Amino acid sequence: MPTQPTPPANPDKAPPRGTMTDASRRLVSGWLFALCFMLLGMIAIGGVTRLTGSGLSIMDWQPVSGIIPPLSHAEWERLFALYQTIPQYHLQHEGFGLAGFQKIFWAEWTHRFWGRLMGLTLLLPLLWFTVRGMITRALAVRLFVFFVLGGLQGAIGWFMVASGFRPDSTAVEPVRLVLHLSAALILYAAILWTAFSIRWPTPENTATTAAPNTRAVRALAFCATGLVCLTIIAGGFTAGTHAGFLFNTFPLMDGHLIPTGYAQLSPFWLNWFVNKAAVQFDHRLLATLTALTIGAVLLVGLRTRGLGQRAQNSLILLGWAVLIQYALGVTTLLLVVPVWAGAVHQTFAAVLLGVMLFVLHSLRRA
Repeated sequence: MPTQPTPPANPDKAPPRGTMTDASRRLVSGWLFALCFMLLGMIAIGGVTRLTGSGLSIMDWQPVSGIIPPLSHAEWERLFALYQTIPQYHLQHEGFGLAGFQKIFWAEWTHRFWGRLMGLTLLLPLLWFTVRGMITRALAVRLFVFFVLGGLQGAIGWFMVASGFRPDSTAVEPVRLVLHLSAALILYAAILWTAFSIRWPTPENTATTAAPNTRAVRALAFCATGLVCLTIIAGGFTAGTHAGFLFNTFPLMDGHLIPTGYAQLSPFWLNWFVNKAAVQFDHRLLATLTALTIGAVLLVGLRTRGLGQRAQNSLILLGWAVLIQYALGVTTLLLVVPVWAGAVHQTFAAVLLGVMLFVLHSLRRA
């Protein structure tokens, strides 16, 4: 029997629910890129909060009602009296008055408010996209997990802040600070990678086998990404221990390439987390190794044919990003960590990580 001809597709027919069109991909990925931009703002505000000693100004954690700031003089007085009970006030800020307290309070309140705003920016569009059937079920579940992780990040933030209320403490514990920063960067990386995958679902290079040079570029890029992460963690310990306020020369530290007090603590591994000389040196060393490894990625990658235009552009962007970040690090050190430089340096570390992920995504195999 002759087969019946297949009827032509109706171009005006709406796609099935849960199927992402090119338009919906652009819309959803743009929304996720905006979330990542807000995360960068969150990291910047967190840096300002840390460098101004504002993080301990709010003594309680109220996830919902905390969005409302003090609305009366009596409430301001109550919060200020509460702040006067912790060691930071007596050791650092005693006598600075209500006006000084309000200044640091607004920095911390803005940090927490920005986090709540990000949660709404994630949840409300997610519900709308899901109800409209503009995203797949798997993607909806993944994005809801991101929302839950964002709430967990708020809890980690309070876990960090609570460590600053201990006797004789004027700042949070470095380990908890690094945990809070690392959790934020993990969430940032997960959202950013998801946005890349939605915007560009198909690799540029669809060959099933990769040339040796292409594999070398990819391996170097993975190595560089690991070093970027390690350098950020080391930077967190540098910030948490206030090691950046010492040895404000470059490239030598007190006239030595390796500081004389590098191994003064026992056991030896304790120097990596507590000894300020070792903490700062490790951050310098990792930053330099990261820059050199990225240089190798560029050297091999820009000479490799067939990577695709997006991969080539991402490599060029990576070169500029690592130069800027290294210069920011040296500038922050030489200026003895002013608030603006420390916050920009911390934020641009996340930008560099984002560019590194863009390179990896552009180099992925079919």
